[in-house]
Amino acid sequence: MTEAATAAARAEALPLPFNPVNEAMNHLTNTQSRGGMPTLRKCALAAAVASVLVFAAGSAAAQTAAPAETAMVKLIRGLIQSGTLAKDVGEALLAQAQTEAMAAQQAQRMAATATAASASTAGGVRLEAGDVRVPYISQTVRDQIRDEVKAQVMAQAKDEGWAAPNETPEWSKRIRVEGDVRVRNESRSYAGNNSNIEINWPELNRGSGYDVNPNTNLALPSILNTRQDRRNLFRARARLGVYADISENTKAGVRLASGSDESPVSTTQTLGGGLSKKSVWLDQMWISHKPVDWLTVTGGRFGNPFMSTDLVYSNDLNFDGIAAQFEKKLASNKDLTLFGTLGLIPLEYSSDNSPSRSQDKAKSENKWLLGAQFGADWKIDEDNRVRGALAYYNFRNISGQVSQPCALYAGADGCSTDWSRPAFMQKGNTLMLLRDISLDPLNPAGTPQPQYVGLASKFRLIDLNLRWDTAVAGNNLRLDANFVRNTAYDANDIWNRAGIRGAIVNNFGATGGTSKSDFKSGGNAYMLQATYGKPAPAARGDWNVLAGYKRIEPDAMPDGYNDSTFHGGGTNARGYFLGGSYAIDKNMWFTGRWISTKEVYGPPLSIDTLQLEFNARF
Repeated sequence: MTEAATAAARAEALPLPFNPVNEAMNHLTNTQSRGGMPTLRKCALAAAVASVLVFAAGSAAAQTAAPAETAMVKLIRGLIQSGTLAKDVGEALLAQAQTEAMAAQQAQRMAATATAASASTAGGVRLEAGDVRVPYISQTVRDQIRDEVKAQVMAQAKDEGWAAPNETPEWSKRIRVEGDVRVRNESRSYAGNNSNIEINWPELNRGSGYDVNPNTNLALPSILNTRQDRRNLFRARARLGVYADISENTKAGVRLASGSDESPVSTTQTLGGGLSKKSVWLDQMWISHKPVDWLTVTGGRFGNPFMSTDLVYSNDLNFDGIAAQFEKKLASNKDLTLFGTLGLIPLEYSSDNSPSRSQDKAKSENKWLLGAQFGADWKIDEDNRVRGALAYYNFRNISGQVSQPCALYAGADGCSTDWSRPAFMQKGNTLMLLRDISLDPLNPAGTPQPQYVGLASKFRLIDLNLRWDTAVAGNNLRLDANFVRNTAYDANDIWNRAGIRGAIVNNFGATGGTSKSDFKSGGNAYMLQATYGKPAPAARGDWNVLAGYKRIEPDAMPDGYNDSTFHGGGTNARGYFLGGSYAIDKNMWFTGRWISTKEVYGPPLSIDTLQLEFNARF
């Protein structure tokens, strides 16, 4: 074998020229097997470095003599200095890169020498000393390598949600934030001939009770304002909710809201107060699940699950407990949808530790709302739609009960039916005294008699709601009707339940009599309302006007849960209301409302209310 052939054979036995893609991938594999850089980010880094160096290596190899410091070495140094590579890992890569670069340069020199000798001996193409023979990698192959590496890295990065360009993490797509803000100016005007003896019954039920014995207490109970106007009260409401789609069938939500107190029917906060900070309350917290497409079960504290108006339930009222809602279109008629709701709502639990200063504790006494509703939604044609529902609401164990005789003068810790007073009330329901207080035999006339009051009627409501949407002169006309009947109302039953003489304390006629013949109440309520225009303005320029009338007899429903604005909240009220809204921007609208009310029975009480407000939602 000639000397030239021997040199050529040695050159063929040398390692192939340095390939940065293969070296980066091999180094990554070896590093992972040794426990180093196991994460996806480091995998992506190695792949990115390799794809860049395909071009750097080709450029460097084409030169007559490789520079003292290659592009690979410079890049690794830069990554160490920027903190992208850990120092110990970077130094290991740097040492290996320098060694491999030196080996590649040596192999190139030996190959060039062998090639030149072979050419001079065999008569082939002659290469001058120092020339380097470089294997050619076509642009197509280089593009393919780059695209494959990029696709693999980006696919894995997208799956794990850390490096998808112009994308947000997958979990954030399942969460949404919603809220609304309202700023209101409110004025209330009272008639000059209104009765000025309207007791603030909720206040009387707080604390240790009101002593009704005139021999031991000459002070009046808390009295409501009924004659002095209140002008230009600035009030505001804010609500902010976070809602999550946990899966396709499971959702959850939490909402915060403003509010002056723990009232369940209003989240409005009166401003002022020396510019003090305002309160925030936990307004909703719920989880819902759809076991099948047509059924949703919700538990916690959630929005009103029933089709209703503010005649029965305030628009701000939320419900505790559990509700199951169904909705399904008929297969035979896609324009007809059936819906319904079943609700198990706890209203109040008696105290675990009552009486607090007694060894003998009271049994559990819980108050419930059991609700069932069935309805239908019928799209008659493009311009007409009818929706109606019939509901039954059974308010269980909320009526007052007269206690067993209790000797408060001897140190008794309350009476046996103190739990039956309502946790929250507005005004209008017939009320009765709850305590049968034993008199001190040594001083019967001077025995204090602190009393609580409870609801005298039972409440089992039939609630009928009807709505008709139609088109008139190119705009929507909505007609609403709501009728409520308390099937448990019975005047004789109310009077008999009170038991002790003089136990009924309100809802008598204007003559001042307090006997059974003077008692005035009723168990019916209704509302009629017409709305012309967009019922819920959203786009700029949307508008509506509305007008309506309500009449609520004293014991048609519990007075604690309906609209807190109409007649100051509660029952025993009748009157009309007018209003309108105009959207001045997207999701921002102005509303004006005038409400004029008076009593149904009893002493005169007339209230006019004007509300002007800006609303915005997001």
